[in-house]
Amino acid sequence: MAARGWDVTVCAAPLSFLHEVTGSVDEALLDTVSPGVRMERPSLNQFVWDKDLRRYGPFRRTFPVAAQDLYDWGMRRLFPEHYASWALAAVRRALRLHATRGRFDAVLATGNPFASFAAAWAFHRLTGVPYVLDYRDSWTLNLFTEEPAFPAGHPAWEWERRVLGAAGASVFVNEALRGWHAERYPDVADRMMVVPNGWDADLLSAEARALPAPPSGARRRPLRFSYVGTVSSAQPVEEMVAGFQRLRAHPDFADAELHIHGHLGFFRQSHTPLLGRLAGDGDGDKNGTERGGSRDTGVRVRGPLSKTEISRAYEEADVLVFLAGGARYVTSGKIFEYMATGRPIASVHLPGIAAGEVLEGYPLWFASEGLDAESVSRSLLAAGRAALAPSRARHAHALRHSDAYVRDTLLAPLEARLRSLAGRRTPSADGSGASTGTPHADGPPGSVAAHRPPHTEETPA
Repeated sequence: MAARGWDVTVCAAPLSFLHEVTGSVDEALLDTVSPGVRMERPSLNQFVWDKDLRRYGPFRRTFPVAAQDLYDWGMRRLFPEHYASWALAAVRRALRLHATRGRFDAVLATGNPFASFAAAWAFHRLTGVPYVLDYRDSWTLNLFTEEPAFPAGHPAWEWERRVLGAAGASVFVNEALRGWHAERYPDVADRMMVVPNGWDADLLSAEARALPAPPSGARRRPLRFSYVGTVSSAQPVEEMVAGFQRLRAHPDFADAELHIHGHLGFFRQSHTPLLGRLAGDGDGDKNGTERGGSRDTGVRVRGPLSKTEISRAYEEADVLVFLAGGARYVTSGKIFEYMATGRPIASVHLPGIAAGEVLEGYPLWFASEGLDAESVSRSLLAAGRAALAPSRARHAHALRHSDAYVRDTLLAPLEARLRSLAGRRTPSADGSGASTGTPHADGPPGSVAAHRPPHTEETPA
């Protein structure tokens, strides 16, 4: 947005929450944000996550049951998500900026947390500023069971209907998700659009996209299978490990290694259970050696790395393992980055996954027929063989396939929709600008993706 001439303000999570609760902070990536982007960090009530009695306020210390009852009442009657306090603080912050630093033109609200959708709706109600809902995830659909995430009558349904009804547009990562929501909210289906995830060209090095040399020679290193991304409890972790162990029974892959790059779970307490699942026995150590050290499973948990260092993980990989839970509604953002490396990709997920639509035509995709150990091992074996005998032609074909998914290209329709809603002009190649909508006569131009007054007609906020 900033590169396309927008004056951008971002309301982000407070750093205390990221450090203390999720345990995932990428300072190096933060340093790459355009200097013109204004960063705001509204407060968040950490009531549900705070277990340290010494940090409780006077009311909670004195009346703990009443404090819990009051919190639960807010979840039922105000907004059904633990991030509601952040949304309220974001609206207050945005109103102050709107009044003191110049008017916003449009709001782009990304979920989750879906409290951001409520914040965009509330800001719209108070100022008239148009907004777009960006569904990077699904709110009321459980992507892994493919069933509604909430029972009938739950307040999330009414809130979703409310925010979709007033939105200028809503964005989904694949057609299956757009269709599911269009069926449930037909009155706003014409305002729904698909904007897939993509990969960031500035974060992948030339080496990460180069044709890798296969391990060879008398001192040949082990073939390296790599998973890059967060490991979650919803993924078929045990199936991946079982399939990998079966692969290692093959003489050509007896010393193969499976490297796991990324966080284990979304919160600090998720790490230990997932570490055990990766060990193959429910309680292994971080190097993948079974309890007691009797046998090396070949699984190497490398831990998280900065997004700015992601190229290193890809440069070291011979095969990329695409581990995903769910099926037809799941695309996963990581698959775009995988394809951009031009390396063999072995699938570990159910057939029919939405990501298959993206992978179709990628010449080095080796799909699994199921999640049993034999099917997974066959996928890994085929990808491993491709890595041992790399083809320059197939590698070039793979890179061409991935070039269609560069993130800047995929985001262009969304940026155009935001300009249209704001009544602003899209700059043309010569810088003169071409109109994409009718400017407001004096109405609130508007965005909580934006700000640095004064802004011109060509520089929306």
